[in-house]
Amino acid sequence: MTTPAVRMTGRQRLVLVLLLGSQFMLAVDFSVLNVALPVIGAGLGFGPADLQWVATAFALPAAGFTLLFGRIADLYGRRRLFLAGMALLGLSSLAGGLATSPGLLLAARVAQGLATAAVTPAALSLLTTSFGEGPLRARALGLNGALMSAGFTSGAILGGLLTDLLSWRWAFFVNVPVALAVVAAAPAVLSESRPAARPRMDLPGAVTVTAGLLALVFGLTRAGEHGFADPLGLLSLLAGALLLVVFWYAERRASAPLVPVSILARSTVRRGNLAGLVAFATETSLVFLMTLYLQKVLGYSPLQTGLAFGVLGLGTILGGTLAPRVLARLGDRGTLVIGFLVQAAATASLALLGADPGWIWLLLAATFVGGVGNMLAIVAFMVTATSGLPDSEQGLATGLATMTQQIGITMGIPVMSAVVVLNGLTTAVLVNAALVLLITLVLRRGAHR
Repeated sequence: MTTPAVRMTGRQRLVLVLLLGSQFMLAVDFSVLNVALPVIGAGLGFGPADLQWVATAFALPAAGFTLLFGRIADLYGRRRLFLAGMALLGLSSLAGGLATSPGLLLAARVAQGLATAAVTPAALSLLTTSFGEGPLRARALGLNGALMSAGFTSGAILGGLLTDLLSWRWAFFVNVPVALAVVAAAPAVLSESRPAARPRMDLPGAVTVTAGLLALVFGLTRAGEHGFADPLGLLSLLAGALLLVVFWYAERRASAPLVPVSILARSTVRRGNLAGLVAFATETSLVFLMTLYLQKVLGYSPLQTGLAFGVLGLGTILGGTLAPRVLARLGDRGTLVIGFLVQAAATASLALLGADPGWIWLLLAATFVGGVGNMLAIVAFMVTATSGLPDSEQGLATGLATMTQQIGITMGIPVMSAVVVLNGLTTAVLVNAALVLLITLVLRRGAHR
């Protein structure tokens, strides 16, 4: 029975609704344009080789600037950065919907990516500082994870509906009223939080980590399009790795580092972010693999494919609502293990899929169950990666977690694409399941130690 001590206050409920609404909208933005890309290309005159930049122009700043903006939120005010990011998101969405050329659309997508890099860690740190460690934070993060995953799934459905019924431009315009409502309501609902003494910004660390992440994400994106043997992709990956090594050594010497080495040395931060990397890389790439199966093998249309993934969205919502109870019973590490085990078993069963349309029932059942397991792991990842840290470092912790999420989303698809090209769809599904099982074994081994 729930005691009054762990019930949300009325203000906390308002904070939760506002922040979850903004996070859901950001999640929708990741996938809402995927279905509309061919129509956008035809309408604005994108060349076949250039259309992928609609996604890449968003992904690069969204991943590359997340860690920097997470730290800026800690130093200069989380609410301030959240409001600035939401305002930029509304303006860039309006610009994208009104774009009349490829250049204008890509500029709007870059601005949307920057807005996402600012809003996501700021919103998560406002969430974690509004709810202390324990059942309330677990519940808030569970709802946040469920809505974000549902947003990824519903974005494809919404994009198909808007494109078919109205225009691809409404995939941008739909953000504008939501952003306006959030910007109008946030000052009255959210309290500002920032340290009394503001240290100097670590410019060498900021430059090296941002440039390193940009190079890494570009290299992974390039590999997804041209293979891992592509010279430009390889050069970008090597440059990214080198810059991140330089960043590590710069942080060890900095008087006020962007990322204190002591945080990276925490076992919870390392364990949580490793788990999050695998959780996002495997689930987003599995959606890619099942999209290939539904469209290439079963002949589904893009809209039918999006509707089929609605079952996955239901599974993630169930997983997000169950996560606080499982966390209370098993702890963060136990929840990670059980979530990944469920996800691995469900994913492995998809290797049985055949060319007959009747196999759709296996896909629906397996993605639903796998969605439950994946969301248990994602919520446990966020709880683990942000626990044991003071409020003054929550922006940094959530920035690290968001960066992990973005890199996982970016790297999963090119890796699985390479496996499909070399060995086929079934092998790629089994590799995906094996990666989930591997992280489960690593977590269990760490628990025994």
